[in-house]
Amino acid sequence: MMKDDNTKIIHRRTPESAAMLANTKRAMAITATMNRLTFNDVEEIRTLFSELIGKEVDESFILIPPFYTAGGNEIRVGQNVFINQNCTLYDLGGLDIGDDVMIGPNVSIITTGHPIDPSERRNATIGNPIVIERNVWIAAGATIIGGVTVGENSVVAAGSVVTKDVPPNTLVGGNPAKIIREIR
Repeated sequence: MMKDDNTKIIHRRTPESAAMLANTKRAMAITATMNRLTFNDVEEIRTLFSELIGKEVDESFILIPPFYTAGGNEIRVGQNVFINQNCTLYDLGGLDIGDDVMIGPNVSIITTGHPIDPSERRNATIGNPIVIERNVWIAAGATIIGGVTVGENSVVAAGSVVTKDVPPNTLVGGNPAKIIREIR
């Protein structure tokens, strides 16, 4: 089910939850194969990532395994995207990664969550979209939470937790991430 604000809600024990589980199993099989590869296997990594997301990635795409996702079919990547080691991209809400984006090691980009109410927590998975605009650098160990847009040319400092939109041409850092300064 999709709400007006692009939030996707998948309730437990529904055809949608069964499809989500099947897609997770598919993604786990693909990433398990990908994670046995090395940096020298760049073409095979591109082929497997293309299979994962359901669209061929550009020859400039580089990913260094290991890599983790719970779906993959809601990830869209532009040209000249670099994803470093040990990244986790949970994409149920939709994840758009623009051209020339660099994602550092140990970054988590998580579009999914659960209801806050304890009685509802295990009954639904909620997905909110994330947009990473052109020429963004997400530094090592950062976490980006669903419902966020990271504006063009911005930098997310290492270890930051991004819970709100990042304006274009901005350096953000901390937990929660706050504007540090404008980038000229």
